[in-house]
Amino acid sequence: MTRRFKVLALLAVLLLVCAGSLVAVWARSDDEPVTILGPWTDEQGEQFEKVLRGFGIPFEYQGTAAQREVLLSKVQSGEPPDIAIMPGVGELAEYAEQQRLKPLNGLYDEKEYGSPWKSASTSSSDVYWVPVKADLKSIVWYREGNEPANSPAPLESWCIGMGEDGASGWPGSDWIEDLVLQREGPDVYGRWARGDDDAKWTGDEVRTAWEAWAGLLQQNRGAAEHALLTDHRGDHKRNGLLFRGWGGCTLEHQGSFARSFYREERTHARLKDSAPLLPSGPYPVRAHEVTGDFAALFSKRPEAQDLIERLASREGQQKWADTADVFSANRQVRPRGGPVERDIAARLTGDGPLCLDASDVMAPAVRDAFYEAVLLTIARAAAGEELGIRGLLEDVQQVQEAQPPRHTAPRTVCSTR
Repeated sequence: MTRRFKVLALLAVLLLVCAGSLVAVWARSDDEPVTILGPWTDEQGEQFEKVLRGFGIPFEYQGTAAQREVLLSKVQSGEPPDIAIMPGVGELAEYAEQQRLKPLNGLYDEKEYGSPWKSASTSSSDVYWVPVKADLKSIVWYREGNEPANSPAPLESWCIGMGEDGASGWPGSDWIEDLVLQREGPDVYGRWARGDDDAKWTGDEVRTAWEAWAGLLQQNRGAAEHALLTDHRGDHKRNGLLFRGWGGCTLEHQGSFARSFYREERTHARLKDSAPLLPSGPYPVRAHEVTGDFAALFSKRPEAQDLIERLASREGQQKWADTADVFSANRQVRPRGGPVERDIAARLTGDGPLCLDASDVMAPAVRDAFYEAVLLTIARAAAGEELGIRGLLEDVQQVQEAQPPRHTAPRTVCSTR
């Protein structure tokens, strides 16, 4: 058999596998750059690339605000990136279920990351993701010199925007999650986020939290309509919602990443715990929600593993924090900035109870139904219509019950320390 015939025969076999299905086979040589898909664009994307260049590993980075859709397209086409960085672990858990992710065991020191950041707390002993950027939630921002009282504020005081590229509605989900957390505590919150059978969407714990938020929206139809039509980041040239908000709003229920929206005004932004200010409160502070951007491996290339190892290390996380003024879940990293930044970092890595953002943990289909129900609630409030909360929650519960078991989803949603 000639060499040429052998090559042709091999190609024919590759094209005929899987019962006649056409399969694309991609081979990557060791000298090709590591491909990375992530959420950071513009200035922060450039800062991230600067950090990566310091590792000395050739790479190609693609930043997009629609990384969920882009990643799905790449996976379906047979060309996934070597590394994907995703906001939350809902999608990553599904890819792990499909055996598309490669374990990160031994690539970073889990002792440097406290609970609930450690991903080994699944029903599997394998680690599939690591947080490479972290943010604190369950906080409210206000302008320096205008600290609010420890009591619920009217809707007109809140700077609220529901808009987001590809994920509109999530700012409203943060309100409801925070209400469930502060009213019911971490245990109920964690079981609800995981989709446990004894923590249904239609149960009193979630329904009453949703009703409290809806009651806030019903205070002012105009403010509710503006929130529905507004991007949560505001006009990027006008220092975000807090400093250029609608109707003179003075408070923003938003994560620590809001500092980037405030631009030059960020030095005048202050924060406090959200629990006393939430509708139908005040409530005691039971815990803080946290969110992160998690890196996962879609290939076994040593170069990709090396890059993950460097990025998740104390040195890599410190470099990232210093370069882009972001926060890390790594307990060894020291924050950049003043008292506000040190306060955020202390809560992210300290001993206080922390809970992963519930919608980030949920199966993607459930999360999307959650966002849709949020948007319908605020749209009906703006129109002065019957809210129909019970029906909305029944719809989300049906989506929840249709989900298959998730063996690699996080089992520890809230820290136990």
